[in-house]
Formats: sequence, structure tokens, C-alpha cells
Amino acid sequence: MNMRLFEFEDQDWLPAAIREGMTDYLRFILNTGNFYEPVSPLLLELLQATGSAKFIDLCSGGGGTIEQVQENMQQKYAQKISFILTDIFPNKPAYEFIKHKAQGSISYFPLPLNATNVDITLTGTRTIFSSFHHFDSVQAKLVLEDAVAAGEAIGIFDGGDKNIFFVMAILFFHPVTFFLLTPFFRPFKWSRILLTYLIPVIPLCALWDGIVSVIRLYHPGQLLQMATTIPNSNYTWRAGKVNNKFGMRITYLVGYPTKNAGDL
Repeated sequence: MNMRLFEFEDQDWLPAAIREGMTDYLRFILNTGNFYEPVSPLLLELLQATGSAKFIDLCSGGGGTIEQVQENMQQKYAQKISFILTDIFPNKPAYEFIKHKAQGSISYFPLPLNATNVDITLTGTRTIFSSFHHFDSVQAKLVLEDAVAAGEAIGIFDGGDKNIFFVMAILFFHPVTFFLLTPFFRPFKWSRILLTYLIPVIPLCALWDGIVSVIRLYHPGQLLQMATTIPNSNYTWRAGKVNNKFGMRITYLVGYPTKNAGDL
């Protein structure tokens, strides 16, 4: 059973400048390191199963790894796909920045969006990167049930290793990265400089959330158990782990409506 310690990023009272500083940092790290490159075949599987080239990314934070994921799919498979970024606390400055860079192939939903109750106007394969651990087991199953009720495919990808060595890596890596690279995070914000170097609230909150995220991670068996016990669903589900080039394991769950013989 997963421990449910709180994360600062989940709290309504957290000032936007701190939350956006944390999510901008995560976007920079994920895209620079291309941490989610190994999930490209799984995204291709979802594309082939659904025939859709549009993804609705839930819990996007500051945009996460979506820019690099889109580039990977184009380079590996010549697949032109579009993403719509969504979040319960949308980081609009970051989304506008990404939208401009992507020349419209990445856009965003401007209103707060709860992943357990996705707006019916948002149709397409759903993805969640580095965020599914934010949900407890009840909420997590609601996210899956909402996708099934809408008849949409879903892919969940959460990177990290649930062990003391990964926690130690976070304790070392986060402070060094914030100190050396904060001026290079985009879009540039003076508030981020102030809240990193003068009053280091952003690094401290990110350090706590990073450790708690490791504790909260789900195992493939837990994800599969949630998915396969959804009543009245006719879905193909698969869960497992893949390793990236840094040796970090990425836990995944992919699911999509099962085609009947008459649909083939």
C-alpha cells in the first residue's frame, strides 16, 4: 500500500509563482534529458489501435516532456501528432511559450481540468506523464474509469525507481541542477530567480515533492489491477516497465477499446 504524504504542487494555497517555478523546472529536466524516449513504441501502439493522431495530455504541469515526446515520434516513426495540454492548475505562461515554439501542434485547454472528469469536448487519446502518482488509489481508478466511459484510449507513464538510491540521487541532483541551471529555464521569470537564489522556496518544495513522488509510485501490477476491475469495459490493458538511457525505470499502463471481430 502506497504512503500518501502530501506534495506542495497539489495544494490549492500554493502561490502560482512557486508552483510554476517547480513545473518549469520539471519540463526543462524532462525535455533536456529526453527521459521518456523509451515509451515511443507504446505511444505508437496507441496510435495504431485508435487511428487517432491527437493526444489530450492530462496533469501537464508546465508542459512536462511533451515537446520531446512529439519530436521523438516525428523522428522515429514520421508520425505527426498533436497534443493539447491540460492541468487542474494550468501554467498558462509556459503553455503559451510551448504553443509558440510548436507552431500550433501543441496547444492547451485554458481552464482548470480535473483528470477524473475530463471535459467532453476534449476528444483524443489521453496521456499522463510523471503525474499519476499524485492520485490515491480511489482517484487513480476514477481517472481510468473516466477514460473508459468516454471510450478513449489512455497511456500512463511514470518515471522513477522506488528505492533509497533514487531518493539519494534526488537529494543530490535537484539542488545542484537548480543552482546551476535556473537562469536557463524558459520562459524567463524574475520571480523564479528570487525564489531560487534569494529565498530558495522553489528548490526546497521541489526537493520534498520529488522524494514524496518516489514513495507514491505505483507498480505495474497495481495499475493493471485498477484497470482490469473497471466494470462493463471492453478494453485491452497492458502494464510493465521500460528503462531509459540513464537506467531509470518507467512504469507504464496503456489501454484502448478492444476491437470486435465485426470491426476488423
